[in-house]
Amino acid sequence: MKKVVISGSGLFTPPNAVSNEELVEAFNAYVNNWNRDNASAIEAGELEPLAESSAEFILKASGIRQRFLMDKSGVLDPARMAPFLPERGNEELSVQAEMGVAAAREAMQAAGRLAEDIDMVLVACSNMQRPYPAVSIEIQQALGINGYGFDMNVACSSATFGIQTAVNAVQSGQARAVLVISPEICSAHLNFRDRDSHFIFGDACTAVVVEAADSAVSAKRFEVLGTRLATVFSNNIRNNFGFLNRCDERGIGQPDKLFVQQGRKVFKEVCPMVGEHIVGHLESLDIAPSGVGRFWLHQANLSMNHLISRRVLGREASEAEAPVILDRYANTSSAGSIIAFHLHGDGLAAGDVGVICSFGAGYSVGSVVVKKC
Repeated sequence: MKKVVISGSGLFTPPNAVSNEELVEAFNAYVNNWNRDNASAIEAGELEPLAESSAEFILKASGIRQRFLMDKSGVLDPARMAPFLPERGNEELSVQAEMGVAAAREAMQAAGRLAEDIDMVLVACSNMQRPYPAVSIEIQQALGINGYGFDMNVACSSATFGIQTAVNAVQSGQARAVLVISPEICSAHLNFRDRDSHFIFGDACTAVVVEAADSAVSAKRFEVLGTRLATVFSNNIRNNFGFLNRCDERGIGQPDKLFVQQGRKVFKEVCPMVGEHIVGHLESLDIAPSGVGRFWLHQANLSMNHLISRRVLGREASEAEAPVILDRYANTSSAGSIIAFHLHGDGLAAGDVGVICSFGAGYSVGSVVVKKC
């Protein structure tokens, strides 16, 4: 079987950092306005008053201190509480494509690759800004790449599912090198008026170059030892936004057209699923968990990552073993584990093993076991 490597990675970080304190100030202003406007109904017992949030609550519940957003002015406006991203003309580069191009160029530079070296562009993320034409093909054109591209969505697991797809394409000879890009504008599908989830997500875009090992030229590369994917259907994380919404006007604007989750159920069900998935994948490769030097986990919730690490290692993981970027970036969906890989890929010696693992709605879980070259 042809050996395949991840030869470069890239990261686009939006320009707007938003702290918990800023987010809470806007949320609490909305809550106070809503409670004031509905005071009579609340006093009559017809409505329950909304509860304020706090920066301390957010940190304790998630481990998040801030996030980066494509637009902060709209999000922090209590009368709007949604990003303002003006529509662009069809001949202009789309927002997701702009993010993707930036991350892809950095990944290509790290891999020592030019446009003519890439045969396939895969955009793998939670939400596409349109059904078609594919964002991947738009990015392909913007970068001057020949070959082909397509989009795919497996929610927060999209990047690892995309990497397996890229590995298969290289091993089969369909592509010499593949770009896997995850442009996540999570702020656009987040309900900033929901106390339980208004703080969860941030925006970012990652990219990796996957190619045949025997032709890779970059000094910093990781051989892919194996990939494993799994899905189990669940409604506990859901977003019902789509083109069929117009077919029943009663649902338009309802909360389920944005991100919704039953957090306690997700925590209880996903953590053991992911822990067992990683252990089983390592066993299939004859690798002991103690032999893994780095776990680049999906960055959804700090407590989840701690529990998964304990299930895999039988003890607490050190910050070096399971690096955290959640505190700065929040949950960036499929980009999270790749951000951790991109920012914390150094410090490993040749032969050291690492695991990229993402998990989320579906349920879905994907793991990529790599070895530093």
